[in-house]
Amino acid sequence: MPHVTVKMYAGRDRAAKQELADRIGEVMQDVLGYGPESVSIAIQDVAPSRWMTDVYEQDITAHESELYKRPGYGPLA
Repeated sequence: MPHVTVKMYAGRDRAAKQELADRIGEVMQDVLGYGPESVSIAIQDVAPSRWMTDVYEQDITAHESELYKRPGYGPLA
């Protein structure tokens, strides 16, 4: 029962977010073999001024050993 949370800068419309969620869900189903009823996806808007403290430090740096794709910016670049 995978759940994915996508955090990104605010400003994308609902249609873009829905397309992103649909595509992520499709990839999870294809790669992991889950049915669509098993996948959930949330998208959280983050103000650019809060990104480094609310996302980079808390989700990226604090969980560096769990990263499968490192960011190309900031201290871990």
